[in-house]
Amino acid sequence: MSEVTVDKSIDCKGLSCPMPIVRTKKAIDEITPGQVLEVVATDAGSAADMKSWADRTGHQFIGTNTADGMYKHYIRKSNPEETQPETKHPHVVSNEELLAKLSEHPVLLDVREPAEYKFGHIPGAKLVPFGQLEEKLAELTPLAGQEIHVICRTGSRSDMACQLLTAKGFANVKNVVPGMSGWTGPVQVQ
Repeated sequence: MSEVTVDKSIDCKGLSCPMPIVRTKKAIDEITPGQVLEVVATDAGSAADMKSWADRTGHQFIGTNTADGMYKHYIRKSNPEETQPETKHPHVVSNEELLAKLSEHPVLLDVREPAEYKFGHIPGAKLVPFGQLEEKLAELTPLAGQEIHVICRTGSRSDMACQLLTAKGFANVKNVVPGMSGWTGPVQVQ
């Protein structure tokens, strides 16, 4: 990607989901339509998060430059008539509700990054990083008729994943909140 003219830049280095999105929402409100926001992050998952957030809210995701573990995301603010309010997936399950279902071996998708998963995940959870979810839909199609619990660190990335799965025809998708940040059940480390 060639150089992008930036009107505002925010530093999200060292932050993980959902903080880069939280700061992006605030910063996008501070610029005018047509201006470009640069978001500098170190979280590998931020690439998929930024694109998904921009697509869901109507802002233009220009792209991401990646170098030396640094992700520079570029988003152009849209005119108010082109934007839409951010929506949340309506079907939510608490950590406690999921914990009570573990003995039933529910379908559980962990949409965090591989390193996060490696350091601790719910036993039986299938790792499908959010950034790879669309390309792995064919693998997940046999699960389309089942209840699927989607988890991440805080419920933010998993919310986006639930919306994507629902849009692709998965009828019974539940977002697990608050996610691994508040999980008190069994954890497997690889």
